[in-house]
Amino acid sequence: MAGPVVVLGDTLLDRDVEGLVNRLCPDSPVPVLDETTSVDRPGGAGLAAVFAAAQGAEVALVTAVADDAGGARLGTLLAAAGVRLYALPLAGATPEKIRLRARGRVLLRHDRGGATGVPGEPSEAVLRLLAAASAVLVSDYGRGVAGLPALRAALAATRAPVVWDPHPRGPAAVPGVHLATPNEPEARDLAKVPPGGSRLSAASRSAQALRRRWQAGAVAVTLGGDGALLCHAGSTPLVVPAPAAEGDTCGAGDRFAATATLALARGALVSEAVQEAVAEASAYVADGGVATALPAPVRTAAPAVVTVGGERIGARAAGEVVSRVRAAGGTVVATGGCFDLLHAGHVATLQAARQLGDCLVVCLNSDASVARLKGPERPVVPQGDRGRLLAALGCVDAVLIFDESTPHAALSWLRPDIWVKGGDYASGGGTETLPEAEVLARWGGHTVVVPYLDGRSTTDMIAAARAGRGHGGWPAATVTPAEAVAETTVRSTAKGAR
Repeated sequence: MAGPVVVLGDTLLDRDVEGLVNRLCPDSPVPVLDETTSVDRPGGAGLAAVFAAAQGAEVALVTAVADDAGGARLGTLLAAAGVRLYALPLAGATPEKIRLRARGRVLLRHDRGGATGVPGEPSEAVLRLLAAASAVLVSDYGRGVAGLPALRAALAATRAPVVWDPHPRGPAAVPGVHLATPNEPEARDLAKVPPGGSRLSAASRSAQALRRRWQAGAVAVTLGGDGALLCHAGSTPLVVPAPAAEGDTCGAGDRFAATATLALARGALVSEAVQEAVAEASAYVADGGVATALPAPVRTAAPAVVTVGGERIGARAAGEVVSRVRAAGGTVVATGGCFDLLHAGHVATLQAARQLGDCLVVCLNSDASVARLKGPERPVVPQGDRGRLLAALGCVDAVLIFDESTPHAALSWLRPDIWVKGGDYASGGGTETLPEAEVLARWGGHTVVVPYLDGRSTTDMIAAARAGRGHGGWPAATVTPAEAVAETTVRSTAKGAR
């Protein structure tokens, strides 16, 4: 594959809640579900992207993400799956679908998120991404991304094979797509052919009508456990039967479309791609569906640390700040780090960063993240206290705690206009050395370095405190690590307040 496989469409946050039902509710004749486990996962286009990445492809996802805790969770899950997120702004809330299950059966699906939000325009980086793709899958869930004029123009111009997985509430496929993959009810609804004849005859008439209307190379109507029917330029359709399979079919359509897209990216014929997709989707259902197909890093991804005390800490607080500043046309600035012992060097960086825009969000490494980066003896100060200290500074508008080793997932969701690092980080002050630069470029953001106070180092402070040496004005031989924390906190908070 010459370029990445790009998945474009609407992403939802799906949650499967598994439990036991042993009694009825005393005030209403309904079953009571005692929750035992729950698993979050990307849904819609996000699930198709996860499936493609799990098969070894380099995958980029173009989707709309809201400034809320659900959007932050999606960023974490997609990063865990190895999917590069190119997020478009999304007005409103992240759509969520919650399935309540007992003994493998769905009792109820609870949808939340309100009315469909309006997705924002793509960046130049997104348009370049589509032009360089080895294949594109449009996974439309009828929430607006597939209808954006700039994206449709880029899809029409790309030389890569395009697979279109349509939705009855979505727009027509871009003319000239290589393959469209509606399921049987979708094809019937979209084509609006009169009823009559056999099941295969109805599917064939629907497929041919859509192929002509969309000027598509081929249309494959998926038939559930009976496989798929492929209609192309010839008059005789190709029926691809499926091996017998029983199980949870949730996500089978996404698996089918992702597999067909990867096959076309490798140079397969459309008929070969559909046969491979039928076999893969059937095996997916037989093996247990999404519960077993979801990659382990996604199943075990730690939930975002929502709050540790204080209204300015957590994904919700950060999302509200960012959304408010964007709505007013302001500039969002972010920075990040461990901030284990908050000292004057940190405060100088934070104050300089805040002056670059209209809000400052600090991406703070969690305790687990710090331990992986710094060793088992760190952090000295737990994440709850570190978050509170940062949030108390007048130059900090919100604190977002993240569990990964890098802030890339958090940044993909926040999409700050400017990412700031202290001047000690990059030799010579060149932003090309910052690993976050590639992530910021996805939405047209910039990375900068600000001056740093020399001689301030958390590692040196901890070493000096443990050795009983004076450091930065502390009295020699009398400073304990706890006293060092207290002294640093008092000085830094006072200096940071405005």
